[in-house]
Amino acid sequence: MDTELAQLEAQLEQMISRYERLKSDNAALRGRVVQLEGENRRLADKVRLAADRLESLLDKLPEA
Repeated sequence: MDTELAQLEAQLEQMISRYERLKSDNAALRGRVVQLEGENRRLADKVRLAADRLESLLDKLPEA
């Protein structure tokens, strides 16, 4: 009986440890997602600006 309780206690401690690690990993990943979403928005804005500039330049070219 004592052996079984000790095993259960060890398993519970291991599960709690895993839970805490996963909780921490999840928080870090959520922060990374926010960071990458912001970077994605900035890059999309740059692409839109470049496309607008290119379109403007193409409009100024004489037709062949």
